[in-house]
Amino acid sequence: MNENSALSEKVRTALASSGDDLFELEEVAQLSEGLERLRRDNAKVAAILLNPFLPDSQGIATVKSLLYVAANVPILILGEEDQEALAVEAVECGAQDYLLPNHIDRYSLPRALRNAVERKSIEDALYVEKDRALVTLNSIGDAVLCTDLSGKIIFLNLVAEALTGWKRDEALGKPLAEVFVIIDGETRQPAADPLKKAIEQNRAVSIASNSLLLRRGGGEATIEDSSAPIHDRSGAVIGAVIVFHDVSVARAMTIEMTYAAHHDAVTALPNRLLLNDRISHAITTAQRHKQKFAVMFVDLDHFKSINDSLGHAVGDKLLQAVAKRLQASVRASDTVGRHGGDEFIVLLPEIEEENDSEISAKKILAALSEPFLFDDVTLQITATIGISIYPRDGKDANSLIQNADLAMYEAKENGRDQVHFFSDEMKLQAIERQFVESGLRRALEQNEFLLYYQPKVNLKSGKITGAEALIRWQEPHRGLLLPDQFIRVAENRGLIIPIGRWVLHEVCRQARLWELTSGVVLPISINVSEAELRDTDFIQGVRAALAETGLTPRSIQFELTEGILLKDLRTSIAVLNELKLMGIHMAVDDFGTGYSSLSYLHQFAINVLKIDKSFVHLLTADPRNSTLICAIIAMAKGLKYRVIAEGVETETQRDFLQKQGCEEGQGYLFSKPLPAAEFRELIHK
Repeated sequence: MNENSALSEKVRTALASSGDDLFELEEVAQLSEGLERLRRDNAKVAAILLNPFLPDSQGIATVKSLLYVAANVPILILGEEDQEALAVEAVECGAQDYLLPNHIDRYSLPRALRNAVERKSIEDALYVEKDRALVTLNSIGDAVLCTDLSGKIIFLNLVAEALTGWKRDEALGKPLAEVFVIIDGETRQPAADPLKKAIEQNRAVSIASNSLLLRRGGGEATIEDSSAPIHDRSGAVIGAVIVFHDVSVARAMTIEMTYAAHHDAVTALPNRLLLNDRISHAITTAQRHKQKFAVMFVDLDHFKSINDSLGHAVGDKLLQAVAKRLQASVRASDTVGRHGGDEFIVLLPEIEEENDSEISAKKILAALSEPFLFDDVTLQITATIGISIYPRDGKDANSLIQNADLAMYEAKENGRDQVHFFSDEMKLQAIERQFVESGLRRALEQNEFLLYYQPKVNLKSGKITGAEALIRWQEPHRGLLLPDQFIRVAENRGLIIPIGRWVLHEVCRQARLWELTSGVVLPISINVSEAELRDTDFIQGVRAALAETGLTPRSIQFELTEGILLKDLRTSIAVLNELKLMGIHMAVDDFGTGYSSLSYLHQFAINVLKIDKSFVHLLTADPRNSTLICAIIAMAKGLKYRVIAEGVETETQRDFLQKQGCEEGQGYLFSKPLPAAEFRELIHK
């Protein structure tokens, strides 16, 4: 743009004589014309040659007007010799370069134009790249902060602004320590400057894992970071960059997950994992100081019945209350944990004598025996405790817990609500129980059980009036096993219900077979366990067995002990009444061993009393012991019950019982228990 025709001609001549056809010259005489041209289409304008003194505009204002309209087009100032200061000012405002009159020739002018265009293109590319980098840095989830070599802030992205509380404009030029304030999360002391360390060591470094960033204006965040030096083209360190992010939520979640992984959800006590770790630590300490310690296995008695009858919500409340009492009963240095279900572990890491652990155990039993009050529910429970001692009873956590469990099991076998120490004999018994348990499961699958039948005899006529079915186990390695050798394990391991179900079906099948093939109709007695009587499917199972075999209900009789009947009076009465409606007779087995049952006897739908064999055996030792038997027989007669005496082995016993009015007897005097085939032959004889 030039109103001076001489200058214009000089430009034309220089471009024409250069032989460079890259540029096509277009000329306007006024700023307004040029602005209109640029507004119309500046995309095809490669560069602007500007004389800053135009008829309608003068000086820097002209340059600024063009930069406003065509900021993407490079501008070269054409000035007179005395206008160089103005030209320099124009470059500072945004023009690419300036040419004085003596440089407007065929060499300098084309070169200046090409350089201006190229520089503008490079500047635009750098701007785009810088803008893209800035957008990227502001879009990532991490905070980015840069400093120069002196530690002054030269850049923050948006995330860094949010985390530090500093706006970029306010932070630029500030010392790093003023903007990026970090402390040790445990000691609360200032942490080392990571950027200074990165610059000094010329390598990437990280802050300590528990570092806290103190925000401007209050608040703090747990952060993780990585700091690295910034290099120039020559490799010299010119500053540093730190990339960091807030891990407060993740750290809190990790802490929560770690706690959950080591603590019981119901009681908040240490769980098995943490218990094992505490015991392992106690072992290390005990080895170092040559000390002993105790592990107690605490099991709540009959907790399942509380859960079943009152629901899991009450059961959980009870477990929580038990946990609190256990913790209150031991020292702060002791550990109380929940092993699972209603089982707890107590670790006593410091004991002088083994007796100390027994004292603690009895204190726990006393605390747990106090009533538990939950709204309108009052619960009274007991517990059983087994104790193992390190190093005598185990060298690792699992062995100590397992052996304390074995001691607890032994205590339960001996009546519950007591304390037992582990012994080597218990280990052998546990191995035996395990052998029996696994064998029983196999026996159910492979049909290894047998039924033997012991006749019941009319003491006056000698005729067989019925039989009692007695289970046997044909164990492949040990031969024929009696109930005393496996029934208790079956009851304790939850196998008595499937075994009882098999017995019921087998008795019904065998009795029906005798009826069909031999015309033998004899009631067969079946012993019923406590678990079977409480089983909600028991009645339905009886109906199903009778229906499948076609046996009449009067062909079977159930025998239950006094203890089973008295455990849960309401359930016992309900079940017996339903069986009576079906036509099944009931007998009280081993009568006389439960001294509290007489006041309840009339409430049960029973037909038969069986005098326990222990009373019958006393007749031989001393006839004066006959008083109790006479009383039982007289009471049974008064209640219109049939009376059967068990364990009759001598003629004297039979004669005495017959004279007292006992109708039937069962024992070796008449026959030992026999397999089905032999029992059938006995009937025919």
